[in-house]
Amino acid sequence: MTPVAGTHYLAGPVIAFAVIAGLALFLRWAFRGEPRRRPAADDGLLTRVATLSGRESALALRAVLSDAGIRSTVRATGAHRAEVLVFPEDADRARVLASSFPAG
Repeated sequence: MTPVAGTHYLAGPVIAFAVIAGLALFLRWAFRGEPRRRPAADDGLLTRVATLSGRESALALRAVLSDAGIRSTVRATGAHRAEVLVFPEDADRARVLASSFPAG
């Protein structure tokens, strides 16, 4: 049986469209943005020593820690929340200072 005249010209575009559609569906599945699939916040090498009600308070605590020779950083976790993180070897000293900090 012979193919209908002109149908073999449709094979290329149909195959290309099918491949692109398949890739689009795979990428949509692979990169869907479900919150339950996201990993928890990773602190890496740092340890949280305080959670404060504002960035300004966290920066003030960071200055106190810096005066004591403790390296620290601030991470904003919400609109009115900030965490102060330090290296594990300084965590005990930093917690003592944070507990006596008035904004803590």
